[in-house]
Amino acid sequence: MSAHLVVIGKTGQLARALQKEISQQTHKNQRLQTADFIDRETLDLTSTADVIRETLDNLPPCDAIILAAAYTAVDQAETDIQSAMAVNARAPGIIAQFCKDRNIPLIHISTDYVFSGKTHNPTTMQPYKITDETAPLNVYGRSKREGELAIQASKCRYAILRTSWVYDGLGKNFLTTMLRLAQTHDTISVVHDQYGRPTYAGHLAAAVLRTASDMISDKEASHGLFHVTNTGPIISWSDFAQAIFKQQSLKTRIKPITTAEYPTPAQRPFYSVMDTSKFESLFDYTLPNWQAGLTAALAERQ
Repeated sequence: MSAHLVVIGKTGQLARALQKEISQQTHKNQRLQTADFIDRETLDLTSTADVIRETLDNLPPCDAIILAAAYTAVDQAETDIQSAMAVNARAPGIIAQFCKDRNIPLIHISTDYVFSGKTHNPTTMQPYKITDETAPLNVYGRSKREGELAIQASKCRYAILRTSWVYDGLGKNFLTTMLRLAQTHDTISVVHDQYGRPTYAGHLAAAVLRTASDMISDKEASHGLFHVTNTGPIISWSDFAQAIFKQQSLKTRIKPITTAEYPTPAQRPFYSVMDTSKFESLFDYTLPNWQAGLTAALAERQ
């Protein structure tokens, strides 16, 4: 069954990955999904509610909406609170109500930063379940949590997909920053006491499209809140940097440091590993391990 999607977002990592994934489906004659990608010039999520609603009314007809746009500048959000809340909290609620009124499923991307992760000992922590209490440490996390609550309050058919440490091979992210620094530094200091699982945007895009397909084909299908990340060992940022350099055969040395030695405007959770079993069970889909994601991301750079 073919379906037409509207993706809010066009230039971000996930939106680019969705474009690529849909294009590959078409190339393989698996034309399951087509999509219109809506850029910021067409739909500015900082606009007034009336402007957002009017723009939504003028979008092409679709079978589902994917909200892939977000305010993701975590440190900048600490001072640009109004913009972060407008994009991540207010706009999702408006879009969800639009979907509710038209019985269109909504797939929304959220974050591990809704959790506090307050621990220095990851070996004693269990991956966060969807039922665990949220307690964001920063404005970005609070704005994303408020967006989740607004979508849930709308009573639309939704899938909120919390993910973590998203990157690809070409955008502005941890991987590309490490490779850029390696060109001019013999040693790079990277925090070793924040733990999670990196998620390759291409693998996340495939999971998003699987979610959309299932929600469109089965209007009675379960919906709700899910955790969606690459699988594999739990690692720190310095572990991830080491893995990147090893795959690239780079001699740059990683110096592990503590979060306290690298202060940032926004607090980060020390631990943000999430339990993905609900998504895997319901949608019969498990993302590859993060090592496979890293290989795919580096291949994008060739």
